[in-house]
Amino acid sequence: MPVTEISIPLLVIAGPTATGKTALAVALAGQLNGEVVSADSMLVYRGMDIGTAKPSMAERRGIPHHLIDVVDPDQDYNVALYQRQARDCIEDIHRRGKLPLLAGGTGLYIRAVIDHFTFTPAGVDPAFRRQMQELAVREGPSAVHRLLAAVDAGAAVRIHPNNLKRVIRALEVHHLTGRSMSAFRDRNEGKNDYRPVMFGLAMERAALYRRVEARVEEMLGAGLIEEVKGLLNRGYGPQLPAMQGLGYKEIAAFLRGECSREEAVELLKKNTRRFAKRQYTWFRADKRITWLDVEAYSGPAAMAQEINQRLAGVWPGASKK
Repeated sequence: MPVTEISIPLLVIAGPTATGKTALAVALAGQLNGEVVSADSMLVYRGMDIGTAKPSMAERRGIPHHLIDVVDPDQDYNVALYQRQARDCIEDIHRRGKLPLLAGGTGLYIRAVIDHFTFTPAGVDPAFRRQMQELAVREGPSAVHRLLAAVDAGAAVRIHPNNLKRVIRALEVHHLTGRSMSAFRDRNEGKNDYRPVMFGLAMERAALYRRVEARVEEMLGAGLIEEVKGLLNRGYGPQLPAMQGLGYKEIAAFLRGECSREEAVELLKKNTRRFAKRQYTWFRADKRITWLDVEAYSGPAAMAQEINQRLAGVWPGASKK
């Protein structure tokens, strides 16, 4: 690394969807002279704003945000590319004398940045991807996941059937190399380019689910159906990984006449609740995370002040930035 190794302090804000990570990251960045690096696999897509809960310019409150609106919905994007771009952003922020904050709910993206994941050198096969995406549309994601289980049982256990993008990538690696994804993966716990301090946002499950359902209603009121319709009209088909994201696949099914509006909304709420539960399970396994109860604070500013005070003991002078 151009910047001296193990010299970069990195503040990580993680947790399930709808817990207020963005608002907290913005408050912290304001207090600590920081900039935010998004760790959300859906925020990279341009034109997909409502269904991804992409923070508006007003919500960013003048704080620079990185790795938002990086590619169009039909362009390939993966964790290896994210890893390189995020690390470049973090180095640049640190070099300019600011504190990098890595904030988001995509656990694999966060781990790829702060841990030493080496990704497969296998290329891509667009025709194979299309074949798998079309199979998922015809027979459902579980059909693709069964193919993965037949050739890479370890990856099939690690990757949820609904995470179609990762399922297809694992199949693609085997298709191109004849080897499993895990055979290429090298994680070295003994090295780290950063000094990460990690906080997770938690809340009682019933309260979180109420937030999730309220957010879905807010998205609908903000024009989610119109956003999905516009994407489909521009040629972004349901087979694209981006269009398999929460909110987009359910509303697209409604627009194709496969279900009623009410059924699509209920399915979206159910899928989002399940997604939040999976996120929480993922992050809970990382013992480096200090958990904060969102409901114990009056708002993001109070929570940011608490974190700020805790950081003073880890990074002397942090609260004075």
